[in-house]
Amino acid sequence: MTTGAHAAGRADDHALGSGYKWIALSNTTLGVLMVMINQSIVLIALPNIFDGIGLNPLDPGNTSYLLWMMMGFMVVTAVLVVSFGRLGDMYGRVRMYNLGFAVFTICSILLSVSWMHGSAAALWLIGWRIVQGIGGALLFANSTAIITDAFPATRRGMALGINAIAAIAGSFIGLVLGGVLGPVNWHYIFLVSVPFGVFGTFWAYIKLHDAGVRKKARIDWWGNLTFAIGLISVLVGITYGIQPYKDHTMGWTNPWVLAALIGGALVLCVFVYIETKIAEPLFNLSLFRNRTFTAGNLASLLTALGRGGLQFMLIIWLQGIWLPQHGYSFEDTPLWAGIYMIPLTVGFLVSAPLSGLLSDRVGVRAFTAGGALVTGVSFLLLLAIPVNFSYWVFAVLLVVNGIGSGMFASPNRAEIMNAVPADQRGVGAGMIATFQNAASVLSIGIFFSLMVAGLSHSLPSALHSGLTAQGVPDQSAQAISHLPPIAVLFAAFLGYNPMRQLLGPELNRLPADHASYLTGRSFFPHLITQPFHDGLTIAFWFAIAACVVAAIASLLTQRRRAARKATEHESLGSELVGVTGEAGVALSEPMVPQMSPTAVHARPAAERAASNGRTGPVIAGFVHDGAGAPVAGAAVTVTGPDGHQLGRAATGPDGRYAIAVTAGDHLVIVTAPGRIPQAATVLVAEASVIRDFPLVPDTVEPAGEMYGVVRSPLGMPVGGITTTVTDENGEVVATTVTDENGAYRITGLVDGNYTLVAAGHRPVTHTVQVTPGAPATVRVTLGD
Repeated sequence: MTTGAHAAGRADDHALGSGYKWIALSNTTLGVLMVMINQSIVLIALPNIFDGIGLNPLDPGNTSYLLWMMMGFMVVTAVLVVSFGRLGDMYGRVRMYNLGFAVFTICSILLSVSWMHGSAAALWLIGWRIVQGIGGALLFANSTAIITDAFPATRRGMALGINAIAAIAGSFIGLVLGGVLGPVNWHYIFLVSVPFGVFGTFWAYIKLHDAGVRKKARIDWWGNLTFAIGLISVLVGITYGIQPYKDHTMGWTNPWVLAALIGGALVLCVFVYIETKIAEPLFNLSLFRNRTFTAGNLASLLTALGRGGLQFMLIIWLQGIWLPQHGYSFEDTPLWAGIYMIPLTVGFLVSAPLSGLLSDRVGVRAFTAGGALVTGVSFLLLLAIPVNFSYWVFAVLLVVNGIGSGMFASPNRAEIMNAVPADQRGVGAGMIATFQNAASVLSIGIFFSLMVAGLSHSLPSALHSGLTAQGVPDQSAQAISHLPPIAVLFAAFLGYNPMRQLLGPELNRLPADHASYLTGRSFFPHLITQPFHDGLTIAFWFAIAACVVAAIASLLTQRRRAARKATEHESLGSELVGVTGEAGVALSEPMVPQMSPTAVHARPAAERAASNGRTGPVIAGFVHDGAGAPVAGAAVTVTGPDGHQLGRAATGPDGRYAIAVTAGDHLVIVTAPGRIPQAATVLVAEASVIRDFPLVPDTVEPAGEMYGVVRSPLGMPVGGITTTVTDENGEVVATTVTDENGAYRITGLVDGNYTLVAAGHRPVTHTVQVTPGAPATVRVTLGD
């Protein structure tokens, strides 16, 4: 009987011990911290970068450089993160994650050694930022999946909350570091990531192990191509849509922008169609049949839209208006903007781990819906304060906003990941990251567009009247008043007074005190205060609406009781898994699946002892159809390293199984009629282990196969011999047990070279070349 399996992990890393989950969490947290520090440090140091390479950020020809320096990383990350999550599911999440660490670090070094100036330097920086985005995508796509693999379902909220803390903390640490290092030497801002990256790369290589279910699959080339083209087109269209076009304040009427947006949307429609027609899609649309996954991602997308542009608005508010009005020079505003935004981090640091921990105990909906509403209320209150606010009021509102964001973030991620089958966590995490990163780019486009729309109504008159009041001739004031609003936003964002550049020689004709006032730290902030508030009102009302809809979407996820049923097999795992010494094993009789009568005689003494109420290690888990539904009646067989069967069971109606074993290496084989079989090598120490298996319908076209007969040294057929097939990398790809006539057959093999091992008496190995359509016949004679 064939019990072949596609990919199997090298070992069940849940059995690595209680400390492994903390190693996985700390390393992935370091990776997220590094990336977020890098993103915000570049953001706050842009004035120093542009000054260092000799580019004027207000020159219309340089606007695209500024935008791509900010958004290029996010665009690339949003496009590639799903593909890299899929590759992580196929080839190992840790392997992809570690590659991301290395790529990110190398790019940080190359970014810091730029020797060029002008547009050439800008293109060098943008190019390597885009490549660095590839490393960021590898890290983002697999870090959440690695944490989900390492932690049981009942502790993921806490773990993901700590990971989310690193993201928000890194964002604001970067703001402060950028403010400190940027004025000293802009090259230093890229070197900050290098120690993190070097240490993290080697630490991940040495300590992390693939604990998840690995799934062999074909790469969806057409899906990857159409997804990349479609999403890049849309995001590039958004990037150029906020730039001026001819006489328009923005470029949304630019034919190229319209072509990019409409064409990209059409290509994404083609992508969705492709994904519904192929057996192994990039974007597993079947996940959206799960209400929790769909509603959770919708809520995450909306909150990202609502708060994605918040950091930009706050930086503009502080650097361009509030700090100069309170005596800070424009050279010092980047540093102090980061310092004054610390309360936002404090709120998040307090609420994220606490909400993650509590949501593991009492359910997530109160935290996700409540967090979105609290965030929306904070936006509403920010609208109620004047632009020239009292800082303690502003700080309190930042704390409230951080608390709302923290309440939402970790429970939402944990809820979504708990709804994803174990073998698809990489692609599931990638889909989450894609929605969030794409929403961040879209949010920036929306916020800037709404701000520009608000500024365009009141800015021209404010500029004209303010300049003429200081003695600037009407003709010059009229020309400056038609300055594109986006240029004013960029000037405020960079903490930059553009009056000296805009007035030029006209300053020499003005009285000295007027010229000094125009180029000082008061005139420009006072001038744009009211126009900025008009734009801010529109942008924040959008954010409020997004948060309210996100709260409604959060209420549409499964209730705690339903969600508990969906993940009950993992709750069992939280008791059995590598939380060695933290939980005992107590399997009640209903939790032990019924064994077939023919398998009763194969039960070893250890299993009979477990049935009699004695303690001992157990291999248990959940067999599902790849979309979360249980597979009943699946045969689960456990063999020892010598190929002898140690236990066998059939899954119950709930898809669960449990087999008592002794400590050591075991091979777990799971089969069901009409489904692709699975196998995994499981290391059992003193603690019990949980291992889930996806058994997807066998719709793959027939591929290569090998078959034959295993005989004893005397030439007699031998039944019950385990034959295992490994690929050239040593990965177990299939296993079977010979029938009573000594025959075996293994199907579903792709073209390549394999090693066949027959365990029994003295194990025998054979090297076999498989070609689809040409079965390989291997007759095995066991050694003495």
